[in-house]
Amino acid sequence: MTDGASRGTVRVVRLSWPAALAVPLVLATGQLLGGVPSAAGDRGTPSGAAARDGVAPVRALPRDAPNPCVGEGAAGLRCPDLMMRRPFGLQVQRTPAGRVLLRAGNAIDSIGPGPAELRGTRTSARWMRAQQVIRRVDGGVLRVDTGARLEFKRAHQNRSWWKFHAAARFELWSTDLAGAPVRRVRTGPKVSYCLRDLELAHRELGGPRREVYPPCSTDGGRRRVTLGTSTGWSDVYPPRYPEQFIDVTGLRGCFAYVHTADPDDGIRESDEDNNVARVIVRLPFRAADPRRGCAGRQVGMRYSGAGGVGAW
Repeated sequence: MTDGASRGTVRVVRLSWPAALAVPLVLATGQLLGGVPSAAGDRGTPSGAAARDGVAPVRALPRDAPNPCVGEGAAGLRCPDLMMRRPFGLQVQRTPAGRVLLRAGNAIDSIGPGPAELRGTRTSARWMRAQQVIRRVDGGVLRVDTGARLEFKRAHQNRSWWKFHAAARFELWSTDLAGAPVRRVRTGPKVSYCLRDLELAHRELGGPRREVYPPCSTDGGRRRVTLGTSTGWSDVYPPRYPEQFIDVTGLRGCFAYVHTADPDDGIRESDEDNNVARVIVRLPFRAADPRRGCAGRQVGMRYSGAGGVGAW
């Protein structure tokens, strides 16, 4: 969106960093700028989300601005923090073509004081550009161009959904004798995910008790959509969902099975150090004894919710 551009009744004015966090925005009439478009698409904000957007300031940052969630100005924001849980429910699938797939579930928890939210605007048949929306402690919002994109992706239920492209990455790394990852040897095909409120995983964080962000839209005609995960909630994908695997055909020995949340930094966070989780496995894989003597440290919090059987 260009400087001073309008979307409906909203004018978003870009300020250089860090002025966007320090200077209130005022229209020529002297009124405070507001009226942020929906968090649920074209029809208004989702239940429980930023009801004050219509009277609070809207501020925006360009893509090349420093992360506003760290350093100067961060105290004035309710930034998100995505945390990847350990891969869970690992299981082998053999395809008719003779490939060996090692499947795993993954869960991305939202544990920051504010939600992880992206608002997309249509650019082509299958793609939307997205802006991150960060809540301010004064009730306003900060919009950040992060380069994030939404993809209309065919997935489970044999349907297409508007998903966050590059929301996660699956990797298999060889390890040294101490179990430290040394070299990436395989990657999985799964990169696009919904952001939604599926499981309330961290009640202690004081987030909403009811779903704010619903399942991703399956409407291919939408011009705008919003994806998000509220504070304390988790978006979970079981091992049997489409593309939840790494092809491990022909591999033997000790490896680290690694899941990374938001590898391309499409969401600015207060803590980027908890986005990676891993488990150590020996291949060929045996569910009864996944490590079979392989050294190495498991990284990340265990997932023990629905579908978490087989986590360790």
